[in-house]
Amino acid sequence: MSLTRPNRSEHRLRGKPVKRRADPGLAKRLSMRELLRTNDAVRLSFLEVLLRDSGIDSIVLDHHTSLLEGSIGAIPRRLMVAERDFRRARWILAAAGEEPE
Repeated sequence: MSLTRPNRSEHRLRGKPVKRRADPGLAKRLSMRELLRTNDAVRLSFLEVLLRDSGIDSIVLDHHTSLLEGSIGAIPRRLMVAERDFRRARWILAAAGEEPE
């Protein structure tokens, strides 16, 4: 039995690095705008599907925070879309009769 140290390089992964390099335009491409705030989970779900069917990705912020505080309405959930999709998303909501609050 050998008590020598194993070669450290055998455990290192070969190939792509784990961390990506910083992309200077990433923040601009990923900037989000708030479309609306609501405590109505059904309306929020409907609006997410409406946007998804139109090809617009959205994200709901404060969902878990709202649930943790007991859903008493103190923290409304925010529907966010990418900056580049904001105007079209507002137009889609207006065409469906769902004006942002």
